[in-house]
Amino acid sequence: MVNEHQPIYNIVMDEQNQSHKTRQALFVKLEEEFGLPIVSYFTSFRYPAMIDSADADILEGVLQKLDLSKGFALIINSPGGDGLAAERIINVCRSYSGTKEFISIVPGKAKSAATMICFGSSKIVMGPTSELGPIDPQVTIPENDGLKRFSAYNIIESYKNLFKKAVEEKGNIQPYLQQLANYDEREIRELECAVSLSKSISAKTLASGMMKGQSENDIYEKIKIFLSPEHTKTHGRPIYRDEAKSCGLNIEYKDIKDSSWKLIYELYIRTNNFVSTKAQKCIESKNHSYIVLPQPQRFPAR
Repeated sequence: MVNEHQPIYNIVMDEQNQSHKTRQALFVKLEEEFGLPIVSYFTSFRYPAMIDSADADILEGVLQKLDLSKGFALIINSPGGDGLAAERIINVCRSYSGTKEFISIVPGKAKSAATMICFGSSKIVMGPTSELGPIDPQVTIPENDGLKRFSAYNIIESYKNLFKKAVEEKGNIQPYLQQLANYDEREIRELECAVSLSKSISAKTLASGMMKGQSENDIYEKIKIFLSPEHTKTHGRPIYRDEAKSCGLNIEYKDIKDSSWKLIYELYIRTNNFVSTKAQKCIESKNHSYIVLPQPQRFPAR
């Protein structure tokens, strides 16, 4: 918490650098509102930062220092990353919680692997503008004009569609063969495994958490809007709280005028600005702060 008795120069420097002290008071107030320890986990939407396994180690270091006998709440904001890292983070959160459960709070956007982490919680707290998103894996492919991202699901479906047309073609199949030459069957198989893994992690996580007692097949059917771009059309499209709740997820609504939501939103604005200007990752509690700084860009010598 900011010490009002420290020199004004120090206070101003803390504010300019957006230090942990500028957010501490919000953690204190939120813990009073929720009656639980609060941990925040933000990765940048501006810098190239993904959820990865190293984040689980950092988060574990924070959780070790807290009294989690009654569980805790995780405020998460991230564009996503590695599904296996998400599974590991869920395991860390459940293992350290005294109740073996945790609450996730989505103040802004918890997309892709961040949505998967939310699936591991016992409840997802969302405001009217909070966003979850599809969990289908994405593939980055180098093109002449730079890097492009494609849905693994769409790549697989396009390959299958071309192959089917080639088999069914009674005339000239050369156009199909030319297009199929751009695909590697081994890579298609790897993509199929990645899609299957993402679905499996999500279903098993939900089956052992907020959808306990339901079969994995039933869960697949309920959360299908999250599993492929057939429903959302694009990976970045938001899934808001009403849609998420209709899938059977345990969603707690927060009104924008709710006192706790105002605190959540302020912490979101402050931390999201921090990981958009000063850091690429930030994992914090009331008394602890771990940040990952952006890597300096390297330009070729001239």
